[in-house]
Amino acid sequence: MEETMYDKLLQLPLFQGICKNDFTTILEKVKLHFHKYTPNTSIVKQGTTCKQLIFILSGSVQSESADSRHSYTIEETFTGPHVIEPYSLFGMHTSYTASYKALTEVTALIIDKSYVVAQLNNYEIFRLNYLNILSNRAQTIYNKLWNAHIGNTRNKIINFLLLRCASQTGPKTLYIKMEVLAELIDDTRINVSKVLNEFQQQGLAELSRKKIIIPELKPLAEEYENSFTLHSLMRISS
Repeated sequence: MEETMYDKLLQLPLFQGICKNDFTTILEKVKLHFHKYTPNTSIVKQGTTCKQLIFILSGSVQSESADSRHSYTIEETFTGPHVIEPYSLFGMHTSYTASYKALTEVTALIIDKSYVVAQLNNYEIFRLNYLNILSNRAQTIYNKLWNAHIGNTRNKIINFLLLRCASQTGPKTLYIKMEVLAELIDDTRINVSKVLNEFQQQGLAELSRKKIIIPELKPLAEEYENSFTLHSLMRISS
């Protein structure tokens, strides 16, 4: 049981590469809180201050990010191992950008910020893992923003989803009015409606009133990446 828990902890992105001796020392110095959540139990709420790292060790979790200014909401689902918003622990804005609740029974490891700063930060591999997570997120978001309104309506809708979702895989649900989506991607409602219906015909989306369900985002993400790779190659060849 101890070995299984150790292996599971080392699957977490911030602990990968840490040797067993160092990890044993960490366990002796850092106060770890293991918590179980029952289905539909809230883990954290959007807008609350992030004062800890929450590692999802097992179970399924749903995130819900609401934009009250533009009246839309995006839901995502993910499973452990996963760390919730490590980028929200530091910086100018240290509030959670989404709410998280358990969909199934969830086991989580919680480490207070004080231990992250005073103890975990002493290990170079932990610092590098943390830096890689922050750097990858910054680079990914920069690339998404760069192409925000580039391409046809189809590409702009896909990029809208990619820009606002934490993961490029898994099911997503977007609650939004058609005209609001059109305005946010700088396009017409007719074009948006046409493309969304194409998604539905291709089995890439399910549409209902003010609701767009994407059963799996990965095919759209790959399509978007391939379209801009092809576009770049055509520019180079010309």
